[in-house]
Amino acid sequence: MGKYLIDDIDRKILFSLINDARKAYLEIARDCGVSGAAIHQRVRKLEENGVITGSRLLVKPSAIGLNVCAFISIAISEANKYPEVIKALREIPEVVECHFVTGRAALLVKLYCLDNDHLMDVLLNTIQNIPFIQSTDTMISLDEAFERQVWVKDYKTSRKKSAAK
Repeated sequence: MGKYLIDDIDRKILFSLINDARKAYLEIARDCGVSGAAIHQRVRKLEENGVITGSRLLVKPSAIGLNVCAFISIAISEANKYPEVIKALREIPEVVECHFVTGRAALLVKLYCLDNDHLMDVLLNTIQNIPFIQSTDTMISLDEAFERQVWVKDYKTSRKKSAAK
């Protein structure tokens, strides 16, 4: 599949949905100056081309008792053992993200735990027991300053810059 080219209307749709995922398609259509059917078709095309990968309900971890957020960098003893390590990490419900990273570690995982004792248990009795994990380095988040969805170039800003050229 080739790279999908996003036009100004697609950008407006994405900008609207990122800022308010519950915004009605008819309201987005009015903002874009097109029909509601056109918005439905464009959203479907954005989904089919992998630009939009889904929607989900977000739960505030502390609201359900998950009071500790931690990031763990993981060094792997054998580079070709990534699939086994990733498979084992995927089975740990506390792990919510896993990234391949550059630097001393190979992986960076984000996890939520009930408290520090729970974190220590997951770290010592689960993560560090996974074969081929050589070492870990844990950072506990003291506070989340902000969280947001991926940045989409503001269609208003991009149009002003285009007009100025």
